Amino acid sequence: MAGFVIRRLLAVLPVLLVVSLVVFFMLRLAPGDPAAVIAGNNATAEDIAQIRTQLGLDRHIVSQYGMWIGRVLQGDFGYSYYLGKPVLALIAQRVEPTLSLALGTALLAVLIAVPLGTLAAWRMGGWLDRALSAFSVAGFSVPVFVIAYLLIYVFAMQLQWLPVQGYKPLTGPQSQGWLDWARQLVLPWLTLSTIYIALIARITRASVSEALSEDFIRTARAKGVSEWAVLWRHALANAAVPIVTVIGIGVALLIGGVVVTETVFAIPGLGSLTVDAVLNRDFPVIQGLVLLFSVSYVGINLLVDTSYLWLDPRIHHG
Repeated sequence: MAGFVIRRLLAVLPVLLVVSLVVFFMLRLAPGDPAAVIAGNNATAEDIAQIRTQLGLDRHIVSQYGMWIGRVLQGDFGYSYYLGKPVLALIAQRVEPTLSLALGTALLAVLIAVPLGTLAAWRMGGWLDRALSAFSVAGFSVPVFVIAYLLIYVFAMQLQWLPVQGYKPLTGPQSQGWLDWARQLVLPWLTLSTIYIALIARITRASVSEALSEDFIRTARAKGVSEWAVLWRHALANAAVPIVTVIGIGVALLIGGVVVTETVFAIPGLGSLTVDAVLNRDFPVIQGLVLLFSVSYVGINLLVDTSYLWLDPRIHHG
């Protein structure tokens, strides 16, 4: 176990190096000049050149990358071009809303999708199975922002049950309790979990359906084991590996969906910070966020791979 984890952690280093290279050079090759954005529309060429010198953008691109990656290795991700604050401080200020949105979405999706997929496999061809298939197609087809505006129209504007936009922190001096915190996130959770539920439910249905056709299920039924125990203790347990795998893969969907969802609901998280940084050509913030998302994705995949050892003792990492 320890050797496997160490090897995976060492394999992360070249991945992050490639990610840093790609994001750094792609930003420099993309159209738009951060100095021009900072200087404004009425700035002269001399003003823009002066700002470029202050930011170090007039140096060779390889030299810029070397200086940046050297600071990153020391834990310094630089300062925002636009806000003038440390990148890590900006990320720390915005991380709570994003974690609340992502973790709540993942929990809601798993609690709904796994039982739905399991029951659909148990009654394959029934009304629940057909309804789940239709929901999955809709979940994969409808964009996240469309779902967000539909939910806002129904539950916020027509029924007036939930707030439209904003975020009330769970902790800190501005906190008004967990109830207001949860009410503000209900619509974002429902919006972002739609595609996640569709993905997990479909994989759960397929995996449990395959497990139900195995010989050990027929043996358990022949021994008089209750259908409930056959379904949840035997079939679902043996289908856990692909389900956990797709939950880990779905993190990429969460990362992309967080950006759109936070923008629609005006949640001051990492997604909205990413959008602002892109619009302002704020290179240090974009680079820091991409590295953070990459580390999160790789770390979750490592946890998923490690969980296989507990989910299926037959799996050994050599």
